[in-house]
Amino acid sequence: MSHLRRLPEVTVNRIAAGEVVERPASALKELVENAIDAGATQIDIVLLDGGRELISVTDNGAGMAPGDLALAVERHATSKLPDEDLLHIEWLGFRGEALPSIGAVARLSIISRTHDADEAWRINVDGGQVSEVTPAAQAPGSRVEVRDLFFATPARLKFLKTPRTEFQHAVDTVKRLAMVRPDIAFTLSDGERRSLDLNVSGGDLFDARLARLGAVMGREFADNALAIDAEREGLRLTGYAGLPTLNRANNRMQYLFVNGRPVRDRLLAGALRAGYMDVLAHDRHAMAALFLDIPAEEVDVNVHPMKAEVRFRDPGLVRGLLVSALRHALAGAGHRSSSTVSMAALGRVHEGGYNLPYRQPMGHGNAGLMEAAASFQAPFAHAAEPSARMEPAADNVVAVNDYPLGVARGQLHETYIVAQTANGIVIVDQHAAHERLVMERMQAQLAANGVAGQLLLLPEVVELDEDGAQRLAARADELAELGLVIEAFGTGAIVVREVPALLGESDVQGLIRDLADELAEMDQALALRERLDQVCASMACHGSVRAGRRLTVEEMNALLREMERTPRSGQCSHGRPTYVELQLGDIESLFGRR
Repeated sequence: MSHLRRLPEVTVNRIAAGEVVERPASALKELVENAIDAGATQIDIVLLDGGRELISVTDNGAGMAPGDLALAVERHATSKLPDEDLLHIEWLGFRGEALPSIGAVARLSIISRTHDADEAWRINVDGGQVSEVTPAAQAPGSRVEVRDLFFATPARLKFLKTPRTEFQHAVDTVKRLAMVRPDIAFTLSDGERRSLDLNVSGGDLFDARLARLGAVMGREFADNALAIDAEREGLRLTGYAGLPTLNRANNRMQYLFVNGRPVRDRLLAGALRAGYMDVLAHDRHAMAALFLDIPAEEVDVNVHPMKAEVRFRDPGLVRGLLVSALRHALAGAGHRSSSTVSMAALGRVHEGGYNLPYRQPMGHGNAGLMEAAASFQAPFAHAAEPSARMEPAADNVVAVNDYPLGVARGQLHETYIVAQTANGIVIVDQHAAHERLVMERMQAQLAANGVAGQLLLLPEVVELDEDGAQRLAARADELAELGLVIEAFGTGAIVVREVPALLGESDVQGLIRDLADELAEMDQALALRERLDQVCASMACHGSVRAGRRLTVEEMNALLREMERTPRSGQCSHGRPTYVELQLGDIESLFGRR
C-alpha cells in the first residue's frame, strides 16, 4: 500500500509562496519587476497597512490579452524564456511562480489592457481559486491588486513586523529597483502621502543615474560621489562610490546590482569593504551604488527563489575588478574630502551657540560673561603664552589660489595647521595628514622593491605575553619586507633591530604591541601582504608627526604641498578627515555678517 500522494495544486502553490513571498515587500518586488519587464515608463504603487491590507501596482506597460491573462496565474507560465535557456536570462522575472504564489495566499486581482485593444480584461485569484476572465475598464497597461495578504496562511501573519516596518522594507525594495532604471518614474504612497516620487532622469546614463541616486540616497551622496567605470575581460563595473569621509555606521547605503538585478552578495560586499580597507575605520561603512554588467553565461541567477543571490563562474575576476576600480577612483580623488566634513563642523558650532551673538545683549545676564569681556581688553603684560602661534608665511608673496589647500598661516595647540585659501580657510590635523602620507610612501616603496629599514643604534626589547611574541616571531620574514626586523627574545619578548626608515622617531614599543594585537585578530592563514593596508596603517600611525609637536611655517607648507600630491590624503587610514575647509561665506555667517 503506497504512502505517497500527490499534493493538491493549491497546497503546492502555498508551499511555493513560502519561498517567494516572505513579506509584503517580497510580493511588491515581484509585481514591480513584472511591470519593468513589460516596458513600463510609469509605475505607481499604493500600500495600505504596510501591505497587509492592500498592495496596488499600476503601470503603463505592454499589458496582456485575455489568453495571456489566464495563463499568467498558472504556475511556470512565462513569456521570458523564449528558448528555455536558463544560461542567458535577460529579464528580471523568469520563473513564472510569483503571481500564482501570491494568489494562493491572498486575494489577487489583475486588470490589463494592451495598447491596441479597445477594452481591458480582469482575472481574480482568491486563495488559489481562479475566476473567469471578464471585461473591465482600465487604461493601457496593467493594475495588480493584492488584498488580505496571507489570509489563506494565517500562521505567516504572526511573523510580520509592524505596518511601519513592513512599509519601510517596501520602500527599500522600490528604491533598489528604481536605481537601476532612471528612465522609469516611480511613486509609492501609503494612501495618504507619498514616500517616493521619482521622476524620469534625463541625459546620458551616468548623469541620469547620478540624478536618480541623489534622489534616493540623498543630495550629500550625489555631491560627494566618485564615478566608477572600469572594464576587465568582458566585465564592466559602473556606478558611484562615496568619498571615504562620507560614511555610515551600517551598510544600508550600499547597493549592488548584477545585470540590472539588485542582489545581496557576500563576494561583492566583501570586495567593497576591501576597496575601502585602508581609508575607513573597521566600524564604518562606505556609501556606494555599483552596477556590474557581466556576460550572462558567466553568472547564474537561478540559485535562489527570490533571485536575490547570484553565483559567479570566476569570482576572483569579479572581486579583482571591484577592488581595483574602487582603489583607482579613491586614488584619483587626491586630497579631496567630502563636503559633509565642513558642514558637520559648522553644525557643531551652531549647536554650541557660537553663531548667536545676539542671544544675550551686553549689560544683561551673568556677571561671568561681563568679567570675561573686561579681561579680554586688559593689557597683555601678564598673559600666559598663547597656544595658538600665528606667523606670516615665508611664501606670503605667493597667491593663495595657486594651491588647493592654501598657504599656512599658523598652528593651533601644536596640533592643527591653519591655511588660507582663495575662498576661505583650511584646518589640517597634522598627525592624521602625516599618517596618510607615510602610509602611501610605505605602500609605494613596498610595491617597488621593499620598504627600506633603519638600523637601531641600540636594539629595543619589547615585553609581550607569550602568545603575542610567538605570533610576531612567526611572521618575522614578512615583517622584514615592511622594513621591520625583529627576533624572538626569550619566551615572552621581541627584540627590534630595524624599523622602517620612513617612520623616523617612532614609538617602537607601541608599534610592536599594536601589531601583536592585530595579528591576533587576523586569520593566521592570510599572508601579511593580504592585510598590507592594515599593517601599514599601524606603522604609519606610530611614525607620524604627533599632535603637540611645534612645526615651522616651512614644515607646515611642505605638509600641505605633499597632501595635494598624495592620493587619498583627504582621510587618514582610520577614515577620519585630515582637514576641514570652511568657505568665507560660512565664516561670515557665523559672525552675522550674512
